[in-house]
Amino acid sequence: MTDTALAGASADSAAAKRPARPSRPAAKPHGQWKVDGTTPLNANETWKQEDDGLNVRERIESIYSKEGFDSIPGQDLHGRFRWWGLYTQRKPGIDGGKTATLEPHELEDKYFMLRVRIDGGALTTEQLRVIGQISVDFARDSADLTDRQNIQLHWIRVEDIPEIWRRLEGVGLSTTEACGDVPRVILGSPVAGIAKDEIIDPTPLIAELGERFIGNPLLSNLPRKYKTAITGHPSQDVVHEINDFALVGVVHPELGVGYDLWAGGALSTNPMLGKRLGAFVKPEEAAEVWLGVTSIFRDYGYRRMRTKARLKFLMADWGPEKFRQILEDEYLGYKLADGPAAPKPTAPGDHIGIHEQKDGKFFIGATPLAGRLSGGQLVKLAETLEARGSYRLRTTPHQKLVVLDVPKDQVEPLVAELDTLGLSARPSVFRRGTIACTGIEYCKLAIVETKVTAATAVAELERRLADLTASGELPHALSLHINGCPNSCARIQTADIGLKGMMLPTPDGDPTPGFQVHLGGGLASTDREEAGLGRTVRGLKVYVEDLPDYVERVVRTFVAQRSEGQTFAEWAHAADEGDLQ
Repeated sequence: MTDTALAGASADSAAAKRPARPSRPAAKPHGQWKVDGTTPLNANETWKQEDDGLNVRERIESIYSKEGFDSIPGQDLHGRFRWWGLYTQRKPGIDGGKTATLEPHELEDKYFMLRVRIDGGALTTEQLRVIGQISVDFARDSADLTDRQNIQLHWIRVEDIPEIWRRLEGVGLSTTEACGDVPRVILGSPVAGIAKDEIIDPTPLIAELGERFIGNPLLSNLPRKYKTAITGHPSQDVVHEINDFALVGVVHPELGVGYDLWAGGALSTNPMLGKRLGAFVKPEEAAEVWLGVTSIFRDYGYRRMRTKARLKFLMADWGPEKFRQILEDEYLGYKLADGPAAPKPTAPGDHIGIHEQKDGKFFIGATPLAGRLSGGQLVKLAETLEARGSYRLRTTPHQKLVVLDVPKDQVEPLVAELDTLGLSARPSVFRRGTIACTGIEYCKLAIVETKVTAATAVAELERRLADLTASGELPHALSLHINGCPNSCARIQTADIGLKGMMLPTPDGDPTPGFQVHLGGGLASTDREEAGLGRTVRGLKVYVEDLPDYVERVVRTFVAQRSEGQTFAEWAHAADEGDLQ
């Protein structure tokens, strides 16, 4: 017997003496309807199948609004109410350290946050006045602009919801699918249809999607929330890289104007940027492409674990090539043309300031302080715009407002009046670049306060860094995003300075509110070719009360160290860790 044969025989003998290795357990199903079947694999999927979230409206109108908060069963209260834009809000006085330890019923008050759905951010002054008056009458004068172009009201009682719906729907607004495992509000360019340099106007497409698919049971049970962004403006003004589905206006060298297709973006605690599919979408194809991608999510999205139920996880496993193939082969039935990427933006996407429209009138972009307004301000704003000849406005994905159709001779008077209403068309760098989520004031997930923190930081930084402003040494844009918890509603990973709320230890052992710091993130803009996530430095955390000190210190270090033409994001990613402390 050869040496090789002997070695093989010895190995065979040894293997025969060893106990058999247990086989690996089969991989658990992901709960993909087209792969694993539709049998629910968790309690959340069970109640979603038992009764569509859209059906709860009838019970709200006929039962809960008459019998009160205590008549609402848990699956409706904490689940299906979201399909109609309703979340219970946080009970006042519960500190952030208890957010993760208390049950939902212990954290919540007997009031609701109501999210008004505003697709494309498009409002008339009549609609604005109605929202404002609802706030005055039913929401203790609360009103927050979100970074998804919605307006949120607080302190809503279930008894008042039918009347609120009646008023909203009377002027063409709704709360349908403003929350829940559904297609959420469709982000759209705030300057759609009016900008001189627009590539394509997405307004008809957004309207078609809303009419055909919002509130449609065909898509009312998705694995989780599903976010859409569509723009035809070269500033790429809808944060498309962090949406589940996005279309960006481009010009194809042979096929003309259309859209570049993106899918699979989202932030939260596991941020992933969307992927270009390399496909050119003709305007007449766009609605069916949206339906195809959304249907992929419905049919192939992961439903077993909610922490893996966003489209980004499917995209990460499939990759853009397979995703596009499935879209074309199983859902469209034809191949999409290959297409070019959109070029780098040539103008800021927040639209702040005064700009001429293509019809010779003007639009004015103005910013409140971190999205916070009041119902009374909204009513007064509607009256002010109408007195100056404007009857349309838009909300933006940056917690801003854009007023449309202003006659030239009314621009400066209106800018002054907006300023008295707390809306600045010529804001400081910090006021312009600061956004903040709802925070602990109302949100059950929040750990720290955000709106007052943002307002305080902006005021302090404007005062402390006035010398850099006067000398022109501050960058033209610097984003400061403040989030009350790790979920990134304020997009902390894509800000120059992003702040994630958390409880921090103190020398005496009592935790206190603070932030983990992210530096140098951003989306496609005039300053960068493509999106990138911020840098985190181990141990880089700041107490809430020390936030202005920290931002002043890091901005002054940047100004002192930067090379010519270097942006804050470029510097933050290259700087030594000690310079970022």
